[in-house]
Amino acid sequence: MASSMRSLLSDHSRYVESFRLFLENSTEHQCMLEFIEKKLPGIISSIGNGKSAINILSVGGGSGEIDLQILAEVQAKYPGVAINNEVIEPSGEQILSYKERVAKTSNLENIKFTWHKETSSEYESRMNEKKEFKKWDFIHMIQMLYYVKDIRTTIQYFQGLLEAEGKLLIIFVSETSGWANLWRKFGLRLPRNDLCLYASSADIKELLDTVGLKYQDYELPSTMDITNCFVKGNKDGELLLDFLTETCNFSKTAPLDLKTEIMEELKDPECSKEKDGKVFFNNNLNAIVIEP
Repeated sequence: MASSMRSLLSDHSRYVESFRLFLENSTEHQCMLEFIEKKLPGIISSIGNGKSAINILSVGGGSGEIDLQILAEVQAKYPGVAINNEVIEPSGEQILSYKERVAKTSNLENIKFTWHKETSSEYESRMNEKKEFKKWDFIHMIQMLYYVKDIRTTIQYFQGLLEAEGKLLIIFVSETSGWANLWRKFGLRLPRNDLCLYASSADIKELLDTVGLKYQDYELPSTMDITNCFVKGNKDGELLLDFLTETCNFSKTAPLDLKTEIMEELKDPECSKEKDGKVFFNNNLNAIVIEP
């Protein structure tokens, strides 16, 4: 590996910019929202039975866009019931965006929000130190398990905090996606970061089977327009390439052979489809719902 290659996570502002472009060019949020509208009501159908308050824990809640959609579905299912929504999020910037979003959203009167500026492992350590084992009716971990040191212990810890009728929702990149293909072929040649795991939903399901946890999974079809990645010198394309490879300034710092192989792979049918002169990367997600 060329020594000049470094993880995209080492440059926070570039990561944020490339992530914003990823959301603009992909159906990531749309496919999640469709899942929340169509499938979530059935999944949460018994979490609040007979309760005067529902406790929800958002692990890696980001800026809150998806969280508020989840809360709207819980409110619709349990009208008038109080909701305690606690958020674990290490980025102060994201928490600020979340708070601003809440301030602009109506019909949240029955929801109490609490934010914890920390990682999931810091939360776990803090709770263990306080010997506090609060139980939750619904816990969700959306697109965040890439950034933990140990996926298995993280899932087991939070699954252990579920109430008897509770549910733990994980949304993660699908084993059928272009991501899984890229990481399988090139993961060892890209810069590794302590907090970025090249895993897919297949790894999570295998882990759940091994420890004997019950779960259901749902495929969430999604695409990302990566046409600009093939336009030399295109700034947006370069940022999207950074995001795809988790590498800061990939097009400028990657060895020529690696860059050539990855650009060819991105056009391979296992990764992308070409339609009307555009290249659409397979961004499929998997939603996994774990029982107590």
